[in-house]
Amino acid sequence: MTTVKAATNASPLAASWRGQKIPIAGMLAVLIAAPFFVYPVVLMKALCFALFACAFNLLIGYVGLLSFGHALFLGSAGYAAAHAAKVWGWNPEFAILFGTAFSAAIGAVVGAIAIRRQGIYFAMVTLALAQMAYFFYLRASFTGGEDGIQAVPRGRMFGLLDLRDTMTMYFVVLAIFTVGFLLIYRTIHSPFGQVLKGIRENEPRAISLGYKPDHYKMVVFVISAALSGLAGGTKAIVFQLASLTDVDWRTSGEVILMTLLGGMGTIFGPAVGAAVIVTLETFPWLGAWVTVAEGLIFVVCVLTFRRGIVGELSRWLKRPL
Repeated sequence: MTTVKAATNASPLAASWRGQKIPIAGMLAVLIAAPFFVYPVVLMKALCFALFACAFNLLIGYVGLLSFGHALFLGSAGYAAAHAAKVWGWNPEFAILFGTAFSAAIGAVVGAIAIRRQGIYFAMVTLALAQMAYFFYLRASFTGGEDGIQAVPRGRMFGLLDLRDTMTMYFVVLAIFTVGFLLIYRTIHSPFGQVLKGIRENEPRAISLGYKPDHYKMVVFVISAALSGLAGGTKAIVFQLASLTDVDWRTSGEVILMTLLGGMGTIFGPAVGAAVIVTLETFPWLGAWVTVAEGLIFVVCVLTFRRGIVGELSRWLKRPL
């Protein structure tokens, strides 16, 4: 009886994986070919923000927690990785892992404070803590203040891969994004992920079934913070810079826009939204008008396709994406 029950529970997850193998493989094929046609640095920025948006979506799309201060984890990991690489002389892989662990630790502290709040109160607590961190990084000596940590060495990953070569750096970033994306995918399509969806849909019912929502929220909050830190640490190595921009509340707003534009609660949506926003920001003729363009796109998205780009496409194809 137990075996039959386990097989029954596992079959939808296995079917979901079978149904999405082709889209995932297609996405990876496009990303592998992309640097031969598009400037790799732009692609690396898009991949870093795509991982950041996917990590944010894990929180808002599958648990229903809106964090207005998620840039705290992106920027904190950037500072930690940059400091470890430049001042301590760590290899890039250890610097990025240190940044990831640092963000996970901050996520545990922020989650312990904010997780018992709901709705707008949760959002405001995360925003307040992120702003406190922003002013701390502005005044702290090791961050370089408004100048940030510059000239961060890329070094050699595992002593073999020379990250000073742009193409090598790109494929390392692609590998990091792929690992993070698949980890998020596995988290969503696991029994743990099903509980998260149950908490999002009906928290009192989840409690009545014996689950502890605060425990699950705390775990997923730390996972989201760690993956955001993975994106931030990687970005600091790519651009050889850690600055206040990545901790600013505007970056938190930007990742919300990316997620909503691509499709909240979808697998591929945040990555698509990040690609659209980063592409807009690279257009030189837009200049300062890029913010206006992003605002117009957001309004159009809300009025015409509220599920986001991938959400609407998924509805038309009648398959989860």
